[in-house]
Amino acid sequence: MSTIVEAADDFIFKLFKDELPNTFVYHNYTHSKRVYKSINEIIENSQFDVKDATILRLAALLHDTGYIVGRENHEEEGVKIARKFLEENKADKEIITGVEKCILATKFKNTVPETEIEKAIRDADSSHFGKDYFEEASEFLRQEFLFQNVHNYTSKEWLDENIKVLVEDHQFYTDYALKNWQPVKEENLADLLSDRKKHKAKIQKERVKAQLKAKYKNDSPERGIQTFYRTALRNHMKLSDIADTKANIMLSVNAIIISLVLSNLISKLDNNNYLIIPTAIFVLFSAITMILAVIATRPNVTRGEFTKEDVANKSVNLTFFGNFHKMELEQYEWAIEELLKDQSYVYKSLTKDLYFLGKVLDRKYRILRLTYTIFVAGTIISLVSFAAFFYMEM
Repeated sequence: MSTIVEAADDFIFKLFKDELPNTFVYHNYTHSKRVYKSINEIIENSQFDVKDATILRLAALLHDTGYIVGRENHEEEGVKIARKFLEENKADKEIITGVEKCILATKFKNTVPETEIEKAIRDADSSHFGKDYFEEASEFLRQEFLFQNVHNYTSKEWLDENIKVLVEDHQFYTDYALKNWQPVKEENLADLLSDRKKHKAKIQKERVKAQLKAKYKNDSPERGIQTFYRTALRNHMKLSDIADTKANIMLSVNAIIISLVLSNLISKLDNNNYLIIPTAIFVLFSAITMILAVIATRPNVTRGEFTKEDVANKSVNLTFFGNFHKMELEQYEWAIEELLKDQSYVYKSLTKDLYFLGKVLDRKYRILRLTYTIFVAGTIISLVSFAAFFYMEM
């Protein structure tokens, strides 16, 4: 590396570190060094003289310095920065002019490189199209566009944009690039086309799936039937849980009341005979309330057996454990297989399950209503009797 090229390397490193915004995640020092490495590949495999080789190496390092000013017209700004640097380093006028032309030749669109060195720098600048790190470099460029508020490309849009660039906008010019980078570029393009094909297939699959879902959601009664059974059974189970909770509350409250009465009032009855009847009434009503609460939650387990005739006649409800808990596993599996063969049998079983759950709920809530009524009545009667007997004792 010549002295002026080394100086250019140090110059852009410090320049990018101090003045380039962090949002430039692609056009930065790393990219410049990659271009520099690529131009060296071309130089080593071509017939450039020393001066042209120096021009190319300097242009590779300095070509993106204009980004410190802004994205728009960065090539022109880069020419200004390069000229100032080269003049300060006493570069030959012919080298300065050559570097300026090479920097302007890196304009990707609407320009065609004319000289051999312009073709070489253009190929080096776009060498990532023919490299294994193309996908990585492409993603960094996409993120730079996002961070710079240029455009927020979706994955599909970026895929299409990359294919368009590789097919319509880009070409290699030098013999070295055509022999060594063009085959890799074609592999990268093939990967992009494959990704687009997969993406289209996925979109088509999702579209068909959505259409079928919409169609069967509207046309098929199955969904509505399933929703009905699911909602009804869930509501019944929730109501059953509420009933059990209410019964447990009654049990707990009255158990506490009886324990308090037994521990505090019984010992005082010898000297306070007027408390005997009110206490007996209070304990009696609490005991009745507890008994009713237990009855409300007392499970009713059936015989737990069925026959093949029951299954054949569709008279057994296989969704309720009480109808099969004494059967062998093989018999139950056979019965379920028979059930699933007949959709009407499935719905009939669900209907039975729903009906008998409703009957159980009716029984629970009737007993609970009676339980709460007796508890309230017993509390009122007990309080009145306590007051009455206390008044008579006075």
